[in-house]
Amino acid sequence: MNLRRLTYGLVLVAILGIATPYAGYSQESPAVGHATRVLDLLEAGKFEEVAAEFNAKMAAAMPVSRLRDVWTTVSRQAGARTSIIRQRVVTQATGNVTVVNACQFEKTALTIMLSFDPENKIAGMNITPSASPAVPNAAPASTRFTEESVTVGAGEWALPGTLSMPVGPVSAAIVLVHGSGPNDRDETLGPNKPFRDLAWGLADRGIAVLRYEKRTRQYGGKMAGNPNPNFTVLEETTEDAILAAALLRAHARIDPKRVFVLGHSLGGTLAPRIAAEDPSIAGLIVMAGATRPLLEVAREQLAYLSSLSPGAPSPDDTLEMLRKSAPEAYWKDLEGYKPAQVAAKLTIPMLILQGERDYQITLADLQGWRDALGGSARVTIKSYPTLNHLFLPGQGKSTPSEYERAGQIPDFVLDDIAAWISKM
Repeated sequence: MNLRRLTYGLVLVAILGIATPYAGYSQESPAVGHATRVLDLLEAGKFEEVAAEFNAKMAAAMPVSRLRDVWTTVSRQAGARTSIIRQRVVTQATGNVTVVNACQFEKTALTIMLSFDPENKIAGMNITPSASPAVPNAAPASTRFTEESVTVGAGEWALPGTLSMPVGPVSAAIVLVHGSGPNDRDETLGPNKPFRDLAWGLADRGIAVLRYEKRTRQYGGKMAGNPNPNFTVLEETTEDAILAAALLRAHARIDPKRVFVLGHSLGGTLAPRIAAEDPSIAGLIVMAGATRPLLEVAREQLAYLSSLSPGAPSPDDTLEMLRKSAPEAYWKDLEGYKPAQVAAKLTIPMLILQGERDYQITLADLQGWRDALGGSARVTIKSYPTLNHLFLPGQGKSTPSEYERAGQIPDFVLDDIAAWISKM
């Protein structure tokens, strides 16, 4: 479970009516002026004036004290707002009008979406990291593999992806499954691209690797503008992972009996469910997958981060905001899912990997895998003393600021995965 949208130098506030980003543009809309005034009030610390404009549902979800805590955290982590880069307007089917404000702060850029109901009351507020400008990826240094563009799935949820393909013999193929949040195909976090590290490192070792844009990133605006009350991890993750595995099995150079799934964080938690849904999967690699209920894991993360930053909003308040960021069906689905128990019923081989310095998915979760699978000859479990949640090396207590430093997944992790694959 990755709460970086809440903790990695940024804050996610998801309260009711989340809007579609960057649909139409209308600088002349009165809503733009209204949104600008609300932003100015927030920057000036006039939280009572902002809260006075909330409609009933928003007021119940976001009392003045919570609004103050949220904006204080934004200010502490992002600095002061320095400018509004651009503003776009979305008219929703509900009649709400949403202004998407791309704002530059001293330390980072944030997108602040403000939704107004037909009575011009504030009906929703959403604060997320702004997408970094697209820059061409560096070309792989190795000549032992090539990369090609592919499409995972078809129709309204088709996803662009990249297949890293060895030039020589292909020993196996792996689908990479993202952690939580709207991840890109490289699972980019700050200067780090752990999925690109895995793809390039494993392709260099003779393993084909498929990575793709997550549905919630590629179609975030569409999904937010037409919220599905029955939305679960099936739509967020599982369906697309199964389609990606099918794409690999259909490739002429890939043995369809040697297609594996590698899940990181939430992707690792869901890996057993993906395999249960797709019996053609040859095996699983779980990197930092939780075995405890996700809200329990989230509470532990938030308590840890609160201990690092005295004065931060209480874990309970932030956890409540997190819960409101997805429909009840999402949480009910996850509450009923027991990853380690599902894994124990599978008959395929598994490799469970864990960084011992990981404060997001901890050794308590690794113990859950050990308890359920430790006696099985088909399961290999390994932990790394120096690695964090992204499987990047470091020393001492891990903190969110560590993710801001450029790193790379070490060769010994890539070697362990490749060696395990070769034995299967």
